[in-house]
Amino acid sequence: MNLVTAMIVISITLSTVLALVSFWLPQMNPDQEKLSPYECGFDPLGSARLPFSMRFFLVAILFILFDLEIALLLPLPWGDQLSSPLTTFSWAAAVLLLLTLGLVYEWLQGGLEWAE
Repeated sequence: MNLVTAMIVISITLSTVLALVSFWLPQMNPDQEKLSPYECGFDPLGSARLPFSMRFFLVAILFILFDLEIALLLPLPWGDQLSSPLTTFSWAAAVLLLLTLGLVYEWLQGGLEWAE
């Protein structure tokens, strides 16, 4: 048996065993709260059409933006192996400067405040 066949057999066996264990292992003791359609904690008697605050979405977008900024700057330490590391550093500094200016602008406009 070669290595690829052994890995396929092991993965199929492990997947089958884990699926069977997860089917039989959990305790099935549903109570009234678990059977209710509002298990998530929302008030079932209140309005279902409550609007979300736009500030929530703004902060979420800013979080995603700065998270992606870290992912873009992650390969920067390996940039010194290129033929022109100064160009790599200049582009990284430009990205950081642009994001910092955007953050300062949002801060001064009051876009990061949760309550008005």
